[in-house]
This record gives sequence, C-alpha cells and structure tokens, in this order.
Amino acid sequence: MAEVMQAGPLLEIQHLSVRFGGLTAINELDLQIAEGEIFALVGPNGAGKTTVLNCISGLIKPAAGSIRFAGNELLSLQAHQRASLGIGRTFQQLQLFNSMTVLDNLLTARHTQLHAGILSGILPFGRSKREDASTRQQAMDTLVLLGLESYARRNTGSLPFGVQKLIGVARALVLHPRLLLLDEPAAGVPPQEVQELAARLRSWQNELGTTLLLIEHNMRLVQAVADRICVLDYGRKLAEGAPGIVLSNPAVLEAYLGRGATKKVQQEGITHAES
Repeated sequence: MAEVMQAGPLLEIQHLSVRFGGLTAINELDLQIAEGEIFALVGPNGAGKTTVLNCISGLIKPAAGSIRFAGNELLSLQAHQRASLGIGRTFQQLQLFNSMTVLDNLLTARHTQLHAGILSGILPFGRSKREDASTRQQAMDTLVLLGLESYARRNTGSLPFGVQKLIGVARALVLHPRLLLLDEPAAGVPPQEVQELAARLRSWQNELGTTLLLIEHNMRLVQAVADRICVLDYGRKLAEGAPGIVLSNPAVLEAYLGRGATKKVQQEGITHAES
C-alpha cells in the first residue's frame, strides 16, 4: 500500500447529519482521511454509505455538518465545482458507452477538460490538434496503468463485467483526481477476479498516490487494499481503525454480518458479506 502522508487531513467530515423526511440516514458522522490513504466505508445495506459519498460529491445536501476538502468547505459548492477541485467518482451502476471502444470511453471523460475553442476543434491543426494528441496519450497511459491497454480498441459492451468495472475506474482516473470515491468496485465481479481487481487497485494507487474512499461489501477486497476502515450502522459510526482489528470486533460482526457471524468467521474467515 502507498505510504500515507501525515500532514493535515485531505478530507474532513464533521458532525454530518442527513435526514430524509423523518428518517435519519446519517447521524453526527465525523471522519478524517489523510492524503494518500485508502479508506473503506463498510456496513450493511441501508447503513448510509452511499449517502456519505453523495454528500461529498454534491448530489445530496446534508441537514447539518461540514465537509472540508484540501481546506475548502464543500457544502457551499456545486457538484461540478467540487469535481474541479479534484474529486472524482465511480458509481455502482456502470455509466459506460457500451457501443464505443474502451479508449473512446476515456476520451469522452477527458473532453470536458479540453480548452480549445469550436473553430480550432474544426480545423486539423493548432491547439485542438495538440490537445487531442495529449488527451489520447493520457488516456492510453491510464489504460496501461490499470493493465487495460490490450482492450483499447475493443467495444466496451463486449468485455467481461470485471473488466468493465476497471474501465469505470479508468474513466474517473483519467481526470487525475486528488480524491477518488469508489462505489462498490467489486459489486458483480466474479469471486475469482476480486484478487486481480485488488492487485490492480493497489498497484496504480501506489504509483499515483491518489487518495481513495471506497464503499464495499466484499471484505476480501477491503482487507487487501484498505489502510483503515469505518463501519456504519444505521447512519452512526460503529467502529474505525485497521481492517484486521475492526473486522474481528464482535459488535461489528453482529451488525454487519448478522447473528451467528462471530462463529462463522472464526470457522471460515471473512470473505464476502451478502447483506
């Protein structure tokens, strides 16, 4: 895993609360994530994990609290302004163009960051041509980083689901985020491919030092990549710390895996939580 920088937190969440009508989805949540850290948010379905990511990225406005990123208060900023600060995100439901090649999927993600005007975009020279060459190279470099270069000219929809999940990560990574929010990267990935997914995530994160905040049910992936984890239960923080310590906590096992989990884990070990 990448060495975690020990300066002030890159992301700081204080007293975050979210309510939907009479339901409290997040209750007074505090989190600090250091730059270069891989931090996992885990818990049963309905615990509030995706709600936290939605608050950070600007899709949900919390009822109370503060979210600071690199010293900037995010709650006063629109979603696109947060993205411009260096916050990227993937979603559990893939948002790929299946009829396009893998390379073109990355190029469409980069398109919004190009600066050439309409006229220069029409003419086959000048700034537009230079940006196009640079953008293609950056997209290919990202595919190489994730071991996806052999798929560059393949139609995305024809590829295995595990590869498509990595393409979703590549689309976010090509924008060079400082913080990347990953929403269940292992969801739907065959069990035999989870180890490879974890290895690739570790590899590029070690190289780039990108800060990762991921939510995940697959404990095998979490244990393989996370520096620290936080367990949510009904919108409250139940435990936080190193994966090996937190995931052996009987209270965590009871909340996350259900009754009888402690005995099951002792017998079989934690691999995947279907909750």
